[in-house]
Amino acid sequence: MKLVDVALLFLLAAIWGASFLFMRILAPLLGAFPTACARTLVAGLVMVAIFAVMRKQLNWKRDFRHYLVVGVLNSAIPFFLFTWAALRVSASVESIVNALTPLWGAVFGALILGEALTPRKLGGIGLGVAGVVIIALFGTGAGSAGLGAEILPVLACVAATLCYGLSGAYIRRWAKGIPSAAMTAASLFCAGIVLLPAAALTAPPLASIAASTVFLAVVFSLLCSALAYLIYFRLMADAGLTAALSVTLLIPVFAFLWSWLFLGETLRPLAFVGAAGVLGGTMMITGVGAKKRV
Repeated sequence: MKLVDVALLFLLAAIWGASFLFMRILAPLLGAFPTACARTLVAGLVMVAIFAVMRKQLNWKRDFRHYLVVGVLNSAIPFFLFTWAALRVSASVESIVNALTPLWGAVFGALILGEALTPRKLGGIGLGVAGVVIIALFGTGAGSAGLGAEILPVLACVAATLCYGLSGAYIRRWAKGIPSAAMTAASLFCAGIVLLPAAALTAPPLASIAASTVFLAVVFSLLCSALAYLIYFRLMADAGLTAALSVTLLIPVFAFLWSWLFLGETLRPLAFVGAAGVLGGTMMITGVGAKKRV
């Protein structure tokens, strides 16, 4: 991998690791639906506007159905679930569970695309599931709030990663001919529109929202959605799929760092055991660290 690709990989991991920090800060101030809506709608509007200024077509009439499906599966539902969970568990826990995304990619790759579930992938799935169980039962630190308060947010994060995996399989099966930049712009815009009614109903009064909160929400959207996806697709094109997927393993490292530096969050010791299971399972599924045959 070129030096510039390595730099992009770490930059992307740092940005997406920070997304969990943004959610932990914004969710209590705005609510889950408004935070998720801001993340998608602002980024979508900016990217669609850029397409218009550059006179590039998004082919809404032909591809709207794909934009809507991907927007709901890849942005609207998972962003809401992660934001809702951010009200209840730490950014570090969310980032660990987020590493399950390749697990669901393997599952839906088999169900929808007919890809083989090799023993290595099956072992990775089992290890990843075991890691999540450990985190949900013993690693979240919800304390006196009760066991349900610990498990439900983790399950919400798991459901979000399921949506990511399903979305990836959908794109590869039915929408692979759509340029990635167009898919990103239009799907984020569609996700924002889908979330807008619920966001409007649950948002706090406008007068009570500080200007700093609005600024933080805009930065969150442009940095963690628009810019991050552009870097991700650039990395996939230049360095390949394996390199792009390896960002999943780096995200928790930065999420740990940001949440510790800015929020003072810590993890229970068993959370690290669960993290080892999730990240180890992800490595097995993606093939990171495996020796190539010659």
